[in-house]
Amino acid sequence: MAQIKDEMMSFLSKDDIAKLVSKVASQIEADYEGKEIIFIVPLRGSVHFAADLMRKVDLFQQVDFVYVQSTEKGGAIKITKDISMNITGKHVIIIEEVIDTARTLSFLKGRLQASNPASLKIVTLIDKPARRELPIRADYIGKTIEDRYIVGYGMDADELGRNYSDIYVLRN
Repeated sequence: MAQIKDEMMSFLSKDDIAKLVSKVASQIEADYEGKEIIFIVPLRGSVHFAADLMRKVDLFQQVDFVYVQSTEKGGAIKITKDISMNITGKHVIIIEEVIDTARTLSFLKGRLQASNPASLKIVTLIDKPARRELPIRADYIGKTIEDRYIVGYGMDADELGRNYSDIYVLRN
């Protein structure tokens, strides 16, 4: 059976990804030294990045998951699964695998800010500012790229390719 990656070319190897994860983990550790953090992981794409990042960040940490989705392209956004822990007065970091339009991320950020955390920051492995529809910026960025369609390491094409350890781009 053919894989979607057979029609794509490698963009970031698993070694490249590991270096990016280590880079942002070091930045988070420096900023939160001696503090407890809560990672909020939007399902589903961020799970791979979250697992690797959490193993690299040597701080006391907790994790919770949220499922936020658009009802249609450019449509309303809803929370299908909300967080289950109290984040009031806590240091919270949202883990995103990629930020493009930022519509769902902006919605999630607003939802979490309503719970009055001590701090709320965003970490992303991949930032695609060319696709931004809302003015939001990550506090920790692994890599900024131009507007390219990427698959792998949690990112999918119609639910295919999330399991790839490398990140691929369409062939030109």
